Amino acid sequence: MRGGLVFLAFTDRGFALAQRLAEALGGSAARCGRPDSLGEWTKRHFAQGAGLVYVGAVGIAVRAIAPYMGKKWEDPAVVAVDECANFAVALLSGHLGGANDLARAIGRACGAKPVITTATDGNGLFPIDQWARRQGLRVENPRAIRAVSARLLAGGTVRLGCPWPIQGETPPGVELTAGPPAEALVTVKNAAGDALLLVPNTLVLGVGCRRGTSRAALEAALEQFLARSGLLASAVCGVASIDLKAEEPGLLAFCRSHGWPLSTRSAEELAKVPGTFTSSPFVRQVTGVDNVCERSAAAVSGGPVLARKFTAQGVTLAAAGKPLSLTWDWGQQERDERKG
Repeated sequence: MRGGLVFLAFTDRGFALAQRLAEALGGSAARCGRPDSLGEWTKRHFAQGAGLVYVGAVGIAVRAIAPYMGKKWEDPAVVAVDECANFAVALLSGHLGGANDLARAIGRACGAKPVITTATDGNGLFPIDQWARRQGLRVENPRAIRAVSARLLAGGTVRLGCPWPIQGETPPGVELTAGPPAEALVTVKNAAGDALLLVPNTLVLGVGCRRGTSRAALEAALEQFLARSGLLASAVCGVASIDLKAEEPGLLAFCRSHGWPLSTRSAEELAKVPGTFTSSPFVRQVTGVDNVCERSAAAVSGGPVLARKFTAQGVTLAAAGKPLSLTWDWGQQERDERKG
């Protein structure tokens, strides 16, 4: 859940259950009207992207969230559980927000029966958006989810292109391929066509720059680098450089603006990174190592360089990918529990 779990009860009995669930699942519990009204509480937490759990009547919960509902890929998870803990109803953002999983977790915590109404779950089919969330994959173009789910619901086969191995048994209705053509792709690169893009957050951006390089120059170089390489910004998980740049103001501001941590290595450490890199005598003279961007990306990621040295605006950029481990976990355990 993006902003953590929050529980709101409408009665004293419901508040006791809300506290119990907050203790079991993590989060905070509140009693409606103490001090926030239903509308005030909902407005604040809906905007924060929290997972919202209403302990009380479904109708009250629906009326509360109705003014704030937007795009399915932006809405938070919303679940309603009755104060007697009979049912936990996933109301909003079942797959991408995790409301279905949250309803199941509530069921395990208090004995409530999870009520899941999403079509793929109801038909026992592969919910690709839920699988993506469980695997830590960002859905780059969420409007494409509908076409993939519709294909499965119509009895068709969805081809999933993925260059990484996926452990476990491929679900029914899914055909695993090495890449396009496919209806869905696990990728760090943009792709032409209508395929659903599922993006792992595994790229480390290696950066080399002159002293005093501005954030604006770094942003301009990044834009050109991404356009040239085809890499997606959403795949970047961090920035790497030489330790000489650890306190570089422009670089630090650039990292903060994207929410990317900056990791640095010494020239000695970079020189020991195995592999073939783009060598520069000038860079060696200035920094003590023949390459900063490629070597630092490889050193921090622990994986191969996927985009070689690119120079623009006095900045050098490269990207390397962290190892990625995927499984076919998409709710098999929950399905087995329901069958049992």
